[in-house]
Amino acid sequence: MKKNTLQSNLKKNIYRLKHWETWPWLIKYIPMIPFWILHCIRARSCWFFTAANPTLTFGGYEGENKMEMYKRLPEGTYPRTRYICTTASDTEVEAQAMCFNFPVAVKPDVGRMGLMFRKIHSLQELLEYHGKMKVDYLLQEYIPYPLEVSVFYYRFPNNVKGTITGFVRKECLSITGNGVSNLYELMLKYPRVQFRLEEMKIKHATSLKHVIPCGENFVLCDALNLSRGGKLVSLEHEKDEKLLEFFDNLSHVGDFYFGRYDIKCRSIDDLKNGKNFSILEFNGSGAEPHHVYGDGNSLLKAIKILLEHWHILFQISVLNNKKGVPYWGFLRGVRHLLKARKHFKKLRALEFKSFNEIQTDNQKTKREVHHYALTLNKQESHEIRSVDRKEVQGISG
Repeated sequence: MKKNTLQSNLKKNIYRLKHWETWPWLIKYIPMIPFWILHCIRARSCWFFTAANPTLTFGGYEGENKMEMYKRLPEGTYPRTRYICTTASDTEVEAQAMCFNFPVAVKPDVGRMGLMFRKIHSLQELLEYHGKMKVDYLLQEYIPYPLEVSVFYYRFPNNVKGTITGFVRKECLSITGNGVSNLYELMLKYPRVQFRLEEMKIKHATSLKHVIPCGENFVLCDALNLSRGGKLVSLEHEKDEKLLEFFDNLSHVGDFYFGRYDIKCRSIDDLKNGKNFSILEFNGSGAEPHHVYGDGNSLLKAIKILLEHWHILFQISVLNNKKGVPYWGFLRGVRHLLKARKHFKKLRALEFKSFNEIQTDNQKTKREVHHYALTLNKQESHEIRSVDRKEVQGISG
């Protein structure tokens, strides 16, 4: 068993060393901090980026609400959406739900990293979600298109045409069955799951022993965010004038100058022709260019790309400022950031509380998971432990 543990840890460490995208974000960004400080000094503002997208709160850097963004987009280019307050009664939520067919999507109006995003299959599920939510959220039609893509776009204020720097396809964290191995055994063999193994064990506790049929795709996480285990695949070869024209038109309408569009579509050709697509989000000045992860770049190349985007963000912000768009004041920016961080802390607590409830609501499942762990001596049984409150609280910490 000790040998298996060492081998497993060695595999994880080797994978982590080879895949810099799995490293803590601070390690990746520390070398770039001096460049950010230099931009602040040159602009004479800590919040220079707030001028990059004048129509978005804080320039779309962090803590902006999604409804604000949707209102800037042409009708029909984004999912049908209803804003739900946490103070709304169950009757009011039911009335709003009548506008949709299930399944539906729900997510916080101010969110990040896919926290508390859920695909809801029934009214009962929706009311349970509403009862747990402590922040306002959006109820949306679920978009069934098979492709989700990210497009990073920028345009200088005096130019008619912009530039697409990155185009990637997003894939959710999933596993393909072989008809022999059960879900837990498949998870152990898949490197991308290793860094989210504890979370996945809790989320899919009732399915760990199920053998996944050969060729069947089992989705572990519906959120396609990189931080939630999503994978990014380059679509660099699909960039062309037609695609650029489509996003030029969108960005002029929304008055967006710098950021990333996350979109679901039926096909790339349909997207280029402006049909069968839906814009899930536009992330502004704080958006990461996803193509640094999806194009097989080295860490040094990724840093170079990020620095280039920061410089473009600086240039756009300064040009907008010269045209009369003010930078946010220092104290206003500090207050906004503190409020946003407090909000995201609440979202993380809600996310991991939901995992806690999966276990505390079903003691029988907990005992079964524990029993199953004891039978896996030959397959690193040390990886599964009885899932209880302390483990879930450890994850949230």
